[in-house]
Amino acid sequence: MIRTADRPGVRVVTLDRPERRNALTPDGLDELEAAVADADRPVVSLRGEGSAFCAGADLDVVADLTREEAEAFAERGQRVADAIETCDTVVVAGIDGPARGGGVELALACDLRVATPEATFAEPGAKFGLFGAWGGTVRLPRIVGEGEALDLALSGRTVDAEAALRMGLVSRVTDDPGAVADELADNDPETLRTIAERVRDRSDPATQRAREAEAFGRLVARVGDGVADPRDRD
Repeated sequence: MIRTADRPGVRVVTLDRPERRNALTPDGLDELEAAVADADRPVVSLRGEGSAFCAGADLDVVADLTREEAEAFAERGQRVADAIETCDTVVVAGIDGPARGGGVELALACDLRVATPEATFAEPGAKFGLFGAWGGTVRLPRIVGEGEALDLALSGRTVDAEAALRMGLVSRVTDDPGAVADELADNDPETLRTIAERVRDRSDPATQRAREAEAFGRLVARVGDGVADPRDRD
């Protein structure tokens, strides 16, 4: 269900179940978590095979779950999204085609969301009695604001790539999301990790500022340890 390929600086992680629009089962979630956690490249490029990015949870699986099993499935999805958000690599979601429900939530956990013009986004759960429970009610309002998050989740409406860009749901719209991952991989890996770690930090502002200064000092000290002098950059 999950396929990986490594190239210089980038691990490409592909959701490879196109016949189900890359919908994820519990086993598929575990495979995805392992594929990201095992990456030994500074950047991970997350993509979907075929015409969709990800349809979210496989509803054929969800329909047969007991209440307790459904709660466990939600917790499993939350764990995987948390693992993506906190991993040591920078994760870029390359969204080409539909992202629905859990597919949106996995993208929200990534550091960057880069869409093609064909990408569309929706949290359609309210139409059939569900909602996004892989951390969607936490990350969506944090990223697009409470008003936009409620509108998307309560209405179940679909937005295109340009609308997603305007509301901050995606970072860029481009024909080749994979090229953005390659662009990031040209930068210093330790600096990439540090920036992602600092931006992800949910501590109080004073703690964040102290950690920011400490991290900057650590990076500056690396210049004397053989890292290229920043003054040599264009």
